[in-house]
Amino acid sequence: SELDLTIDYADDLPSEEALAAIRQQHCAAERKWPLGDRAAHSFAEAYDLQGIEVQIGHTTIAAWEESIAQVLEKLDVASPLQKAMEGTLACQALYGEAYIDGWKAHLAAYPPALAEAMVKNHLAFFPLWGLEPHFRTRDATVWYYQILVEAAQNLVGVLAGLNRLYFTTFQFKRMGRFLQQMEIAPPDLATRLERLFQSNQPDAPAELEALVAETIALVETYMPTVDTTK
Repeated sequence: SELDLTIDYADDLPSEEALAAIRQQHCAAERKWPLGDRAAHSFAEAYDLQGIEVQIGHTTIAAWEESIAQVLEKLDVASPLQKAMEGTLACQALYGEAYIDGWKAHLAAYPPALAEAMVKNHLAFFPLWGLEPHFRTRDATVWYYQILVEAAQNLVGVLAGLNRLYFTTFQFKRMGRFLQQMEIAPPDLATRLERLFQSNQPDAPAELEALVAETIALVETYMPTVDTTK
């Protein structure tokens, strides 16, 4: 649907004038949107090229390696850059293979401490199944679905930690393919998560309760150092 690229610069980011000249050289349309902060040495842009949206991330090598350390060493489980780390593991190098191969090797060695931090951070579930009758009479549709969304995200986050996968709730797409990578997970997970959000699904609270119970059991089996009492 689009072309995703990341360019890592040894020194400073190119100027706005240089990027505009590149777009003009490609006979591309003007920039559709920018995202991020140049002052933080990392931003993204998009423009259309022959009917395809080209999305390019620009960052310095120093900033990218600092981001990797923020997650792997400082255990930043909330960083949306986990999405970029997942992408790095799957990417194809067009130039600078030595750098990219090194980053892939570093990211593939998923630290046990990060796995435990991910599980602990996402091991939080509001017991919707115990209050479901109240939602029917209190005009709480938005809150009801908010709980379902947060619970689904936390289920995936816990299981990502157990499976040593990089995960962020930021623009979480291609869920089915992501969940297929999991060797440790409740059976038929993708279908059951999708079913939670089907309209007029009266069994959603009970299904959520079952998924939470099964996930907690997996934590107790594969990461017994994590306290699941609460």
